Amino acid sequence: MHPAPGGPRPRRRGSLGSAGPVGLVLAGGVSVQFGGALAVTLIPRAGALGVVTLRLFVAAVVLLLVCRPRLHGHSRVDWGTVVVFGVSLAAMNGFFYQALERIPLGAAVTLEVLGPLSLSVLASRRAVNLVWAGLALTGVFLLSGGGFGNLDLAGVAFALAAGAMWALYIVFSARTGRRFPQADGLALAMAVAAVLCVPLGIVESGTKLLVPATLGLGAGVAILSSVLPYTLELLALRRLPAATFAVLMSLEPALAAAAGFLVLGQALTAPQAVAITLVIAASIGAVLTQAGRGRTAPVEPEA
Repeated sequence: MHPAPGGPRPRRRGSLGSAGPVGLVLAGGVSVQFGGALAVTLIPRAGALGVVTLRLFVAAVVLLLVCRPRLHGHSRVDWGTVVVFGVSLAAMNGFFYQALERIPLGAAVTLEVLGPLSLSVLASRRAVNLVWAGLALTGVFLLSGGGFGNLDLAGVAFALAAGAMWALYIVFSARTGRRFPQADGLALAMAVAAVLCVPLGIVESGTKLLVPATLGLGAGVAILSSVLPYTLELLALRRLPAATFAVLMSLEPALAAAAGFLVLGQALTAPQAVAITLVIAASIGAVLTQAGRGRTAPVEPEA
């Protein structure tokens, strides 16, 4: 969840200028994608749902301890909003890790980005967004090899479903942020997501989740993919325009491809590299188009 920055930010003496918050965002993005790469190595031990359970449970515990959200004084609408936010968070992570079990990390993130990209294009309603949509579709066509013959179809479907949940997550993240102070809503939503996923993880993995090495790796995934990037991004958004932040988040597929190559040995073919570049260009174009209208394109990182 990313609070919308508002008003001018005073310059601080000794700050790094724009390089400081930009570096924080990029570090958060690297953390997310290397957390995803670590999760891929953990899936054979605990299963996709087991990894999701460990990630969400550890992240929920950390956020609840840090934020200590107030449970009283909220309306039914407030709770309904945070519950839907939590459901979208659980579904987004569940679908994404199912995709990671079947297709390369770079491809999964590229397909997932189509969710927030579509939301951004639809929110803008400008003719120029047909160009961005065309770029994205061209990228997807190249990524699929002309028909997804080189990618597992179930993995593709899961990645696209994760993208749809990502779009829903963005909408309810913003609504939750307006109804709950600071990161309280995120902590509560993470708890809802963990409660939903824990039974599924237990059914799939059982006592495998209690193996110390598995618990340790799961905690690492939670820290790299949730706790650390959220902290870095919230710090960055205090001094970074939201539009700039959204452009930086559009680089997620490239960071994922790099993490997949360095950690998992998942090399890209030339058409796949071009495909990811086109989707990134479409995402950045949609963000800048939206920002040009005085609004920030709704692009946020995966939770």
